[in-house]
Amino acid sequence: MSESMFNGVLPALVTPFRDGAVDEAAFVALVERQIAGGVHGLVPVGTTGETSTLSHDEHRRVVELCVKTAAGRVPVVAGAGSNATDEAIELARHAKAVGADATLIVTPYYNRPSQEGLFAHYAAINEAVQVPILVYNVPTRTSVDISNATLARLSKLPNIVGIKDATGDLTRASEQRLMCGSDWVMLSGDDPSALGYMAHGGHGCISVTANVAPSMCATFFNAAMAGDWKTALYWQDRLIRLHKALFTDASPAPTKFALSHLGLCRPDTRLPIAPASDVSRQAVLAAMAEAGVY
Repeated sequence: MSESMFNGVLPALVTPFRDGAVDEAAFVALVERQIAGGVHGLVPVGTTGETSTLSHDEHRRVVELCVKTAAGRVPVVAGAGSNATDEAIELARHAKAVGADATLIVTPYYNRPSQEGLFAHYAAINEAVQVPILVYNVPTRTSVDISNATLARLSKLPNIVGIKDATGDLTRASEQRLMCGSDWVMLSGDDPSALGYMAHGGHGCISVTANVAPSMCATFFNAAMAGDWKTALYWQDRLIRLHKALFTDASPAPTKFALSHLGLCRPDTRLPIAPASDVSRQAVLAAMAEAGVY
């Protein structure tokens, strides 16, 4: 599957829980709903999938379920990040083995590596696993920010194909596009600013909001990809409060609450993520009503 297939909206899928375990039936149903809604790809076991509190067996199982359920209808970009390079390689190898189309690998958190350390981390994974790799840059969660200069070096490696950029910094997108070349896949990781990211040359978004409103998000990104900015702006205005409401408490608690309100899964999260607060739940319900989700 070519790099050009990684565009449009790709939901960062929640991992539903029931009685403390992964709710596999609910997960499969959520994947089917996403595909029916017209999304352009799927991202299991990312941040929104609570990967940090999944066991390795659970992590692998969710990737397998996603690939099996998607059955080639849309690409699957499996989360495979770790702050230990060997562990990231292991997870990336598993993702490839079960048929994922690409891996999403977050910058190493907690260690706070240098730019040279970041380059060496991704270069080692590139060397070890023949699978497309998207770098995931989210400094607010990892305490490290990968520079455009480092990304330009990485873009020359055969398996490093693009980025999920959750910085919300739109000017870096234009500079990165020029530095990394026309084949570099640029996906936003920030729903509220994704319209601007697309206008700066982005190709799509790994979206939290698509969990709740897949068809609306797909329509939004289809318009943006077609250069129909008037339609895209209409959907931006309709969805912006939902984008914001889903982060009124620690993610993905508000998103799981929204899905539970729609009868799609339980609102259960794993500690240290607490259930959505009353204030958050009210904000989510108001935003869902305004967007027309229910």
